[in-house]
Amino acid sequence: MRFKIALILDDETDFSHLENSLKKMEAEFWRKHCKTEQEVIAAAQEADFIITITHRYPYTRRVLEALKKCRYIETLGAGHDGVDLEACAELGIGVISNTDYHKEEVSDHAMALLLACSRQIVRLDHQVKKGKNGIAPGGKSEIQEAWPGMTRLRGKNLGLIGLGRIARSVASKAKGFGMKIAAYDPYLSAEMIHELGVEKCGLEELLREADFLSIHAVLSSGTRHLIKLEHFRMMKRSTFLINTSRGEIVDPAALLTALTEGSLAGAALDVTDPDPLPPDSPLLKLGNIILTGHSAHYSPENWLTKLERPAEEITRIMRKEWPLGLINPEMKEKHIQKWGAYRA
Repeated sequence: MRFKIALILDDETDFSHLENSLKKMEAEFWRKHCKTEQEVIAAAQEADFIITITHRYPYTRRVLEALKKCRYIETLGAGHDGVDLEACAELGIGVISNTDYHKEEVSDHAMALLLACSRQIVRLDHQVKKGKNGIAPGGKSEIQEAWPGMTRLRGKNLGLIGLGRIARSVASKAKGFGMKIAAYDPYLSAEMIHELGVEKCGLEELLREADFLSIHAVLSSGTRHLIKLEHFRMMKRSTFLINTSRGEIVDPAALLTALTEGSLAGAALDVTDPDPLPPDSPLLKLGNIILTGHSAHYSPENWLTKLERPAEEITRIMRKEWPLGLINPEMKEKHIQKWGAYRA
């Protein structure tokens, strides 16, 4: 019986490179646009393998229990929010995440946002395009009004929330600018963090000391709205927030208040809550925020890598090998009971 693959998507993104890779395999595949739980069930009930973007779709226990033939779900994104991992473990369904495919792009983007904040790049660009200049005889120009917000990076404190692959890449790059790096990550020991050349901190200590705070945590029930108004008010009024992870980690109402009352100097966000922002969002009217519209992951080279990964993982599975990007190994025992043994 042929291996069956369902591409569950809801947009018009060109995935032809992925589809061409799947056509070369001894497998059957189809693509469906879905929005609801029932649409996902109807589209994928015959599939052995689902390729999707989990944070956009409801992979709830109800959906997973209805997908009787499903062995694996692979997300084309890096996060796996949107899929019930507990249910997957009970049902023997593997979840595959491309956890490192965009490490360089996102860490570069985080550093670009940090630099844009420290040097007031966007504000200066807007003023120059309005015909302003930095020299105003007899008074301050709009350009010069931006200067007090500019700072050097050497010696400044960069606080990282989460210290996974992307955050470690950010830390490495920030060290080149002479920054001091600290991280809050309750899942890593002080020894492990120290080996990376980073100081381990509690959350409150990190927030109080950071000149720049960069978020790299995975979205979960424990990190949703992790950063609240009380946390912003612990921070220096000169601190900038950078978020290239998930917008929901920051309470959006608290963020708006912090930016408007001056508890925070500014924010540079690739992700927001909601994502995308509605046209009437008050954040869009603020001058101390930079928004890049969930673009941090992209580069032409990385896009091809992203689209090649699913076929590579399916090939491993068809050879009875465990996928490299498996994020829930606790499902293995149940999976083997249902589908047979895998190679070590």
